[in-house]
Amino acid sequence: MTDESAPTPDSNSAQTAEFADINEGLAGFGAEPELDQESIDAMQEAQRAMEDARSRLADVPAEVVVTNHVMGLYELAAIHLSATPPDLEQSVLAIDAVACLVDGLGDRLGEEAPTMRDALNNIRLAFVQIKGAEQPSDS
Repeated sequence: MTDESAPTPDSNSAQTAEFADINEGLAGFGAEPELDQESIDAMQEAQRAMEDARSRLADVPAEVVVTNHVMGLYELAAIHLSATPPDLEQSVLAIDAVACLVDGLGDRLGEEAPTMRDALNNIRLAFVQIKGAEQPSDS
């Protein structure tokens, strides 16, 4: 009894040739590019700078970093609100992100929490005023 599903010598060599063609086509795909010494030095310097930045960031209280991000999002919202014409869709996303952090974290933001709440209220008020000015009147 023979196994008819087993590859025959002819089909086996055809498969081998096909796989060789595929492997040849893939040769070098995903391989590391060869770098010159200048590129290697630049990458090592960037790695050292990244490690230094991480080390400095680890020394900063998380509430300070989060507060800085809140203010960055606040500024992003203000930029979109002050565009000509104002980009309400983009500004509301940034405002909602500020709200998520400020409302969600509350007093965990530390001594800056009241300032962050005031900033959120101010940017919301600005949004409402600008949106109202953009709406056509019905009269």
